Amino acid sequence: MKYGLSGLLAIFLLAGALGCSTPLTTREKGAVIGTVGGAAAGGIIGSTVGAPGTGAAIGAVLGAGAGALIGDQLQGQEQKQAEQQRQIDQNRAETERLRREQEKQKQQQQQREY
Repeated sequence: MKYGLSGLLAIFLLAGALGCSTPLTTREKGAVIGTVGGAAAGGIIGSTVGAPGTGAAIGAVLGAGAGALIGDQLQGQEQKQAEQQRQIDQNRAETERLRREQEKQKQQQQQREY
């Protein structure tokens, strides 16, 4: 019974996460991981004082908050990296376009010289 509520909560969260029709964002993944981890830790700590259910519930809430904050930070970094990659790709395309243009101008100039 000590770990029953924690296990049940973990199963519900896992089923909910797997049952989503769209992929979870990094923030949501962080919240789920934090909730499960917090519930497990809270259940273990709560069982030492005779209230595993209360400990699991408190741990789940605190874990969800912490996980969401960490996930939000990671998601922000992912978005920043994606924007930087888009800029790199644009720069590469522009560099390639300029290289082709320069090559074309060289060929035209060589043709004029002959």
